[in-house]
Amino acid sequence: MRIYNHISEIGDIKNPVVTVGTFDGVHIGHQKVINQLVSTAKAMGGESVVITFEPHPRQVLQPGFDLRIIITREEKIRIIEKCGVDNFIIIGFTKEFAQNSSEDFLKNYIVGPLNPTKIIIGYDHHFGKSRQGDFTFLQEMSEKYHFQIEQVAMLDVKQIAVSSTKIRDAIKRGDMKEVTEFLGYNYSLSGTVVRGNQIGRTLGFPTANIKPDHPDKLVPAYGVYAVLVEWNGKIFKGMSNIGIRPTLNLNTLTIEVNIFDFDEVIYDENITIFFLEHIREEKKFRDLDLLRRRLIIDKLKVQKIFGEDVEGET
Repeated sequence: MRIYNHISEIGDIKNPVVTVGTFDGVHIGHQKVINQLVSTAKAMGGESVVITFEPHPRQVLQPGFDLRIIITREEKIRIIEKCGVDNFIIIGFTKEFAQNSSEDFLKNYIVGPLNPTKIIIGYDHHFGKSRQGDFTFLQEMSEKYHFQIEQVAMLDVKQIAVSSTKIRDAIKRGDMKEVTEFLGYNYSLSGTVVRGNQIGRTLGFPTANIKPDHPDKLVPAYGVYAVLVEWNGKIFKGMSNIGIRPTLNLNTLTIEVNIFDFDEVIYDENITIFFLEHIREEKKFRDLDLLRRRLIIDKLKVQKIFGEDVEGET
Protein backbone atom coordinates (compact mmCIF):
# COMPACT_ATOMS: atom_id res chain seq x y z
CA MET A 1 0.00 0.00 0.00
CA ARG A 2 1.31 3.44 -0.96
CA ILE A 3 0.87 6.09 1.73
CA TYR A 4 0.63 9.79 0.92
CA ASN A 5 0.78 12.50 3.57
CA HIS A 6 -0.13 15.31 1.19
CA ILE A 7 -2.17 15.64 -1.98
CA SER A 8 0.87 17.04 -3.81
CA GLU A 9 2.70 13.72 -3.33
CA ILE A 10 0.21 11.71 -5.38
CA GLY A 11 1.51 10.19 -8.60
CA ASP A 12 -0.36 8.42 -11.37
CA ILE A 13 -3.13 6.15 -10.13
CA LYS A 14 -4.90 3.91 -12.62
CA ASN A 15 -8.71 4.24 -12.77
CA PRO A 16 -9.01 5.40 -9.15
CA VAL A 17 -11.95 4.14 -7.09
CA VAL A 18 -12.13 6.43 -4.07
CA THR A 19 -13.68 6.57 -0.62
CA VAL A 20 -13.24 9.24 2.04
CA GLY A 21 -13.86 9.41 5.78
CA THR A 22 -12.37 9.74 9.25
CA PHE A 23 -12.54 5.96 9.78
CA ASP A 24 -12.09 6.22 13.55
CA GLY A 25 -11.81 2.60 14.57
CA VAL A 26 -12.03 1.20 11.03
CA HIS A 27 -14.95 -0.79 12.46
CA ILE A 28 -16.94 -3.44 10.59
CA GLY A 29 -19.13 -0.76 8.97
CA HIS A 30 -16.02 1.00 7.65
CA GLN A 31 -14.60 -2.36 6.58
CA LYS A 32 -17.74 -3.05 4.57
CA VAL A 33 -17.19 0.18 2.61
CA ILE A 34 -13.48 -0.49 2.15
CA ASN A 35 -14.05 -4.10 1.04
CA GLN A 36 -16.57 -2.86 -1.54
CA LEU A 37 -14.02 -0.26 -2.65
CA VAL A 38 -11.27 -2.86 -3.12
CA SER A 39 -13.46 -5.36 -4.98
CA THR A 40 -14.89 -2.65 -7.25
CA ALA A 41 -11.44 -1.33 -8.11
CA LYS A 42 -10.25 -4.82 -9.04
CA ALA A 43 -13.35 -5.45 -11.17
CA MET A 44 -12.79 -2.17 -13.01
CA GLY A 45 -9.08 -2.80 -13.51
CA GLY A 46 -8.24 0.17 -11.33
CA GLU A 47 -6.72 1.04 -7.96
CA SER A 48 -8.44 1.60 -4.62
CA VAL A 49 -7.89 4.90 -2.81
CA VAL A 50 -8.82 5.69 0.80
CA ILE A 51 -8.70 9.35 1.90
CA THR A 52 -8.74 10.13 5.61
CA PHE A 53 -7.96 13.00 8.00
CA GLU A 54 -5.54 13.57 10.87
CA PRO A 55 -6.14 14.60 13.55
CA HIS A 56 -9.79 13.69 14.13
CA PRO A 57 -11.89 16.65 12.87
CA ARG A 58 -13.69 17.02 16.22
CA GLN A 59 -10.36 17.53 17.99
CA VAL A 60 -9.82 20.58 15.76
CA LEU A 61 -13.35 21.95 15.53
CA GLN A 62 -14.32 21.29 19.17
CA PRO A 63 -11.08 21.77 21.15
CA GLY A 64 -12.96 21.89 24.46
CA PHE A 65 -14.52 18.48 23.83
CA ASP A 66 -12.44 15.67 25.32
CA LEU A 67 -12.50 13.30 22.37
CA ARG A 68 -10.52 10.11 22.87
CA ILE A 69 -9.60 8.21 19.72
CA ILE A 70 -10.39 4.55 19.13
CA ILE A 71 -7.47 3.94 16.84
CA THR A 72 -4.06 5.49 16.28
CA ARG A 73 -2.64 6.53 12.93
CA GLU A 74 -0.33 3.50 12.91
CA GLU A 75 -3.14 1.09 13.72
CA LYS A 76 -5.38 2.64 11.07
CA ILE A 77 -2.68 2.22 8.43
CA ARG A 78 -2.12 -1.41 9.43
CA ILE A 79 -5.82 -2.37 9.32
CA ILE A 80 -6.56 -0.57 6.06
CA GLU A 81 -3.51 -2.17 4.44
CA LYS A 82 -4.76 -5.57 5.61
CA CYS A 83 -8.02 -4.85 3.74
CA GLY A 84 -6.03 -4.78 0.50
CA VAL A 85 -6.18 -1.04 -0.24
CA ASP A 86 -3.72 0.21 -2.90
CA ASN A 87 -3.41 3.89 -1.90
CA PHE A 88 -3.91 5.65 1.42
CA ILE A 89 -4.01 9.45 1.54
CA ILE A 90 -3.81 11.28 4.89
CA ILE A 91 -4.93 14.93 4.80
CA GLY A 92 -3.93 17.22 7.66
CA PHE A 93 -7.15 18.54 9.16
CA THR A 94 -6.95 22.19 10.24
CA LYS A 95 -9.44 24.99 10.87
CA GLU A 96 -8.46 26.47 7.51
CA PHE A 97 -9.03 23.16 5.74
CA ALA A 98 -12.46 22.89 7.39
CA GLN A 99 -13.55 26.05 5.53
CA ASN A 100 -13.56 24.19 2.21
CA SER A 101 -17.05 23.92 0.80
CA SER A 102 -18.20 20.49 -0.29
CA GLU A 103 -17.53 21.30 -3.93
CA ASP A 104 -14.13 22.86 -3.19
CA PHE A 105 -13.10 19.73 -1.31
CA LEU A 106 -14.37 17.50 -4.09
CA LYS A 107 -12.67 19.57 -6.79
CA ASN A 108 -9.34 20.26 -5.05
CA TYR A 109 -8.77 17.05 -3.12
CA ILE A 110 -10.49 14.33 -5.14
CA VAL A 111 -11.29 15.28 -8.74
CA GLY A 112 -8.23 17.46 -9.38
CA PRO A 113 -5.46 15.19 -8.10
CA LEU A 114 -7.17 11.84 -8.74
CA ASN A 115 -9.78 12.13 -11.52
CA PRO A 116 -11.72 9.23 -9.99
CA THR A 117 -13.56 6.66 -12.03
CA LYS A 118 -15.89 6.02 -9.12
CA ILE A 119 -16.55 7.32 -5.59
CA ILE A 120 -17.95 4.98 -2.93
CA ILE A 121 -19.24 6.28 0.41
CA GLY A 122 -21.01 4.94 3.48
CA TYR A 123 -24.70 5.46 4.10
CA ASP A 124 -24.26 8.40 6.49
CA HIS A 125 -21.15 10.10 5.13
CA HIS A 126 -20.98 13.90 4.93
CA PHE A 127 -18.08 16.16 4.06
CA GLY A 128 -17.15 19.80 3.47
CA LYS A 129 -18.04 22.93 5.42
CA SER A 130 -21.19 22.42 7.49
CA ARG A 131 -21.16 18.79 6.32
CA GLN A 132 -23.17 19.70 3.24
CA GLY A 133 -21.63 17.05 1.02
CA ASP A 134 -23.61 13.83 0.97
CA PHE A 135 -24.74 11.15 -1.47
CA THR A 136 -27.29 13.44 -3.13
CA PHE A 137 -24.62 16.11 -3.60
CA LEU A 138 -22.24 13.57 -5.15
CA GLN A 139 -24.97 12.38 -7.51
CA GLU A 140 -25.35 15.97 -8.73
CA MET A 141 -21.59 16.45 -9.07
CA SER A 142 -21.02 13.11 -10.82
CA GLU A 143 -22.30 14.47 -14.14
CA LYS A 144 -20.25 17.65 -13.88
CA TYR A 145 -17.01 15.88 -13.03
CA HIS A 146 -17.65 12.58 -14.85
CA PHE A 147 -17.42 9.91 -12.16
CA GLN A 148 -19.71 7.12 -10.96
CA ILE A 149 -21.10 7.10 -7.43
CA GLU A 150 -22.16 4.30 -5.08
CA GLN A 151 -23.51 4.30 -1.53
CA VAL A 152 -22.93 1.32 0.76
CA ALA A 153 -25.88 0.43 2.98
CA MET A 154 -25.81 0.61 6.77
CA LEU A 155 -24.35 -2.34 8.64
CA ASP A 156 -25.98 -3.36 11.90
CA VAL A 157 -25.29 -5.95 14.57
CA LYS A 158 -28.34 -7.33 16.39
CA GLN A 159 -30.34 -4.45 14.88
CA ILE A 160 -27.91 -1.86 16.27
CA ALA A 161 -26.26 0.42 13.71
CA VAL A 162 -22.48 0.14 14.07
CA SER A 163 -20.87 3.50 14.79
CA SER A 164 -17.72 4.92 16.38
CA THR A 165 -19.89 6.59 19.04
CA LYS A 166 -21.43 3.28 20.12
CA ILE A 167 -17.97 1.69 20.21
CA ARG A 168 -16.64 4.50 22.41
CA ASP A 169 -19.57 4.04 24.78
CA ALA A 170 -18.90 0.29 24.98
CA ILE A 171 -15.19 0.86 25.71
CA LYS A 172 -16.12 3.29 28.49
CA ARG A 173 -18.42 0.62 29.97
CA GLY A 174 -15.76 -2.06 29.63
CA ASP A 175 -18.03 -4.16 27.40
CA MET A 176 -15.17 -5.58 25.36
CA LYS A 177 -17.28 -8.36 23.84
CA GLU A 178 -19.47 -5.74 22.18
CA VAL A 179 -16.40 -3.69 21.23
CA THR A 180 -14.85 -6.71 19.52
CA GLU A 181 -18.11 -7.49 17.75
CA PHE A 182 -18.36 -3.94 16.39
CA LEU A 183 -14.69 -3.49 15.53
CA GLY A 184 -14.10 -6.93 14.08
CA TYR A 185 -10.90 -7.19 16.11
CA ASN A 186 -9.79 -6.83 19.75
CA TYR A 187 -9.35 -3.31 21.10
CA SER A 188 -5.80 -2.65 22.24
CA LEU A 189 -3.48 -0.28 24.05
CA SER A 190 0.24 -0.12 23.32
CA GLY A 191 2.82 1.36 25.63
CA THR A 192 6.23 1.29 27.19
CA VAL A 193 6.76 -0.86 30.28
CA VAL A 194 7.68 1.34 33.24
CA ARG A 195 8.70 0.54 36.79
CA GLY A 196 5.90 0.24 39.35
CA ASN A 197 5.92 -0.23 43.11
CA GLN A 198 6.48 -4.03 42.87
CA ILE A 199 3.42 -4.81 45.07
CA GLY A 200 2.12 -7.30 42.50
CA ARG A 201 5.34 -9.30 42.71
CA THR A 202 5.05 -9.61 46.50
CA LEU A 203 1.50 -10.96 46.02
CA GLY A 204 2.65 -13.57 43.52
CA PHE A 205 1.22 -11.63 40.56
CA PRO A 206 4.05 -9.59 39.02
CA THR A 207 2.74 -7.00 36.59
CA ALA A 208 4.08 -4.95 33.74
CA ASN A 209 2.89 -1.35 34.05
CA ILE A 210 2.59 0.53 30.79
CA LYS A 211 2.72 4.17 29.82
CA PRO A 212 0.46 4.42 26.73
CA ASP A 213 2.15 5.50 23.51
CA HIS A 214 -0.79 7.72 22.59
CA PRO A 215 -2.27 9.84 25.41
CA ASP A 216 -5.40 10.60 23.36
CA LYS A 217 -6.39 6.95 22.98
CA LEU A 218 -9.46 5.89 24.95
CA VAL A 219 -8.71 3.81 28.06
CA PRO A 220 -11.33 1.15 28.92
CA ALA A 221 -13.39 1.26 32.11
CA TYR A 222 -11.64 0.52 35.39
CA GLY A 223 -11.48 -3.14 36.32
CA VAL A 224 -9.90 -6.50 35.59
CA TYR A 225 -9.77 -7.95 32.07
CA ALA A 226 -8.84 -11.14 30.30
CA VAL A 227 -6.22 -10.06 27.77
CA LEU A 228 -3.69 -11.13 25.22
CA VAL A 229 -0.28 -9.45 25.29
CA GLU A 230 2.04 -9.00 22.34
CA TRP A 231 5.75 -8.65 23.10
CA ASN A 232 8.68 -9.14 20.78
CA GLY A 233 6.44 -10.62 18.10
CA LYS A 234 4.96 -13.24 20.46
CA ILE A 235 1.48 -13.51 21.98
CA PHE A 236 0.90 -14.36 25.66
CA LYS A 237 -2.23 -14.80 27.78
CA GLY A 238 -2.77 -12.66 30.84
CA MET A 239 -5.03 -10.49 32.96
CA SER A 240 -4.92 -6.73 33.16
CA ASN A 241 -6.08 -4.21 35.72
CA ILE A 242 -6.99 -0.65 34.88
CA GLY A 243 -7.65 1.79 37.67
CA ILE A 244 -6.34 3.73 40.64
CA ARG A 245 -5.55 0.71 42.88
CA PRO A 246 -7.69 1.85 45.83
CA THR A 247 -6.39 -0.90 48.15
CA LEU A 248 -2.98 0.79 47.96
CA ASN A 249 -4.47 4.31 48.26
CA LEU A 250 -2.41 5.48 45.27
CA ASN A 251 -5.19 7.25 43.34
CA THR A 252 -3.24 7.50 40.08
CA LEU A 253 -4.34 5.80 36.88
CA THR A 254 -2.40 2.61 36.26
CA ILE A 255 -2.59 0.17 33.37
CA GLU A 256 -0.92 -3.07 34.40
CA VAL A 257 -0.89 -6.63 33.14
CA ASN A 258 0.04 -9.95 34.73
CA ILE A 259 1.40 -12.05 31.86
CA PHE A 260 0.90 -15.78 32.42
CA ASP A 261 3.92 -18.13 32.25
CA PHE A 262 6.29 -15.22 31.68
CA ASP A 263 9.44 -14.26 33.53
CA GLU A 264 11.23 -11.86 31.17
CA VAL A 265 12.48 -8.45 32.35
CA ILE A 266 10.94 -6.01 29.87
CA TYR A 267 11.33 -2.54 31.38
CA ASP A 268 11.50 0.19 28.70
CA GLU A 269 10.20 -2.21 26.06
CA ASN A 270 6.95 -1.85 24.13
CA ILE A 271 4.00 -4.20 24.58
CA THR A 272 0.44 -4.25 23.29
CA ILE A 273 -2.51 -5.34 25.43
CA PHE A 274 -5.56 -6.75 23.61
CA PHE A 275 -8.74 -6.63 25.72
CA LEU A 276 -11.00 -9.68 25.46
CA GLU A 277 -13.43 -9.60 28.37
CA HIS A 278 -14.17 -7.57 31.50
CA ILE A 279 -13.97 -9.82 34.59
CA ARG A 280 -14.96 -7.45 37.38
CA GLU A 281 -14.95 -3.83 38.46
CA GLU A 282 -12.08 -2.40 40.46
CA LYS A 283 -12.63 -2.84 44.21
CA LYS A 284 -10.96 -1.71 47.42
CA PHE A 285 -9.96 -4.62 49.67
CA ARG A 286 -9.40 -4.46 53.42
CA ASP A 287 -5.82 -5.69 53.15
CA LEU A 288 -3.30 -7.13 50.70
CA ASP A 289 -4.06 -10.71 51.67
CA LEU A 290 -7.69 -10.32 50.58
CA LEU A 291 -6.48 -8.70 47.37
CA ARG A 292 -4.16 -11.66 46.73
CA ARG A 293 -7.03 -14.12 47.27
CA ARG A 294 -9.20 -12.20 44.85
CA LEU A 295 -6.42 -12.19 42.25
CA ILE A 296 -6.28 -15.99 42.47
CA ILE A 297 -10.03 -16.13 41.72
CA ASP A 298 -9.60 -13.61 38.89
CA LYS A 299 -6.89 -15.72 37.29
CA LEU A 300 -9.07 -18.84 37.44
CA LYS A 301 -11.86 -16.94 35.66
CA VAL A 302 -9.47 -15.74 32.99
CA GLN A 303 -8.10 -19.24 32.47
CA LYS A 304 -11.65 -20.50 31.96
CA ILE A 305 -12.20 -17.82 29.32
CA PHE A 306 -9.12 -19.14 27.53
CA GLY A 307 -10.51 -22.66 27.83
CA GLU A 308 -7.70 -23.83 30.06
CA ASP A 309 -8.07 -26.61 32.58
CA VAL A 310 -7.59 -25.23 36.08
CA GLU A 311 -6.41 -27.05 39.16
CA GLY A 312 -9.16 -29.03 40.84
CA GLU A 313 -11.35 -29.13 37.73
CA THR A 314 -11.72 -31.52 34.81
